[in-house]
Amino acid sequence: MKKITLLFLSIFLTTITFSQNAEKAKSLLDEVSTKMGAYKNMSIGFSQTLSNEAAGIKEGDEPPIRGEIKLKGEKYILNYLGNQFIYDGQKLYVINHDEKEISITEGDLEGDDGFIYPSKLLTFYKEGYNYTMGKLENTKGRHIQYVTLTPIDSNSDIVKVELGIDAKSKHIYKLIQTGSNGSKTTFTINKFKKNEDLSNNFFKFNKAKFLSQNYTID
Repeated sequence: MKKITLLFLSIFLTTITFSQNAEKAKSLLDEVSTKMGAYKNMSIGFSQTLSNEAAGIKEGDEPPIRGEIKLKGEKYILNYLGNQFIYDGQKLYVINHDEKEISITEGDLEGDDGFIYPSKLLTFYKEGYNYTMGKLENTKGRHIQYVTLTPIDSNSDIVKVELGIDAKSKHIYKLIQTGSNGSKTTFTINKFKKNEDLSNNFFKFNKAKFLSQNYTID
């Protein structure tokens, strides 16, 4: 009887600890979302690396892919992999500069692949994830607190997301996404600016400009 009581007590205490850990993790994510979401706009320069131990791909084997994004609410302009993505809050314009082709779709990118789209960067965690506090790292003098997010959907293409948060500024520093195929994609923020002076038409697609340069619009 004593052993059974101790077992239930152990399970009870473990459940409480897990719950407190999850609440602490979500509280930190909410704080980051509130702080960064309050900025008029953000300009972010990032690098992306890929690794997959099973496939023999190690982080650092290839030079990082670099990109930049400007965000204002859900609107954004993303320069990535030679393409430019403009989302004006209603339509998404994907501009392939090499082929001089532009595709237009209603609404932002959507999908069930677990990919974290730019307009959802500060809110993606609010649905579909369980949270736990992760490791605390000292990175170049900065204390980076990780939060591990695990998809509730066991069939998700994403196994987990690790969000590294600067403990002082409460800004996102790194996002590590691990796929079900073992691949690990890491995004590291290298440059960050906030509240820049942007024109009212900054996130507006300039159709005439691209037509004058002989771009094809689908």
